[in-house]
Amino acid sequence: MWSYRTAGIPDADFVQSDKVPGPTKEEIRVVTISKARLCEGSYVIDVGCGTGGLTVEAALQVTQKGRVFALDDNAEAIRLTKSNVTKFQVQNIVETIFGKAPDTMLQLPKIDAVIIGGSASLPKVIQTAYHKLKNDGRLVVNAILLETAVKALDEIKKLNFKDLDVAQIFVAKGRQLPSGTMMLARNPITIISATKTEVKKVAR
Repeated sequence: MWSYRTAGIPDADFVQSDKVPGPTKEEIRVVTISKARLCEGSYVIDVGCGTGGLTVEAALQVTQKGRVFALDDNAEAIRLTKSNVTKFQVQNIVETIFGKAPDTMLQLPKIDAVIIGGSASLPKVIQTAYHKLKNDGRLVVNAILLETAVKALDEIKKLNFKDLDVAQIFVAKGRQLPSGTMMLARNPITIISATKTEVKKVAR
């Protein structure tokens, strides 16, 4: 169990497998969750949930009052996410869904935040996220590849999301050696976040 209100569960605490990348590294999860601006009772979609690191972190933020829908088209990823959901005792908050986004997203209710960690059809997923998000809902995209970040930015701008923020996160972790501490760099991650803001029509 993680008994703290803050995000940042150590990577080693998650059930993992060589068949599925992840979990999303601890520091990246912390920034991602902060960009999603979750509250108790929020409804969240985690697209490309992988091992379920972000799913679990989001569930702990929204509490029993909220809901997290974890989507992946990899059966092993769904199995791992279920294992981690059980380990951190958030089964009553999380619903895991095996299938391809955005098709699976269409069946879900209106959402407060969509977190995208991976998708082969990114533009379509962002379009669907826009229609599923409530007004003032948050979109967060984590991109390892520069091409992914460019695609995401292009689609987000087309849809007129507001409060666009782009941050590239560089993390180095210390490894203890007999002679001291060596800092080892991890791959940089681009985190793109934005808010859906609909223009209200003035009645005449």
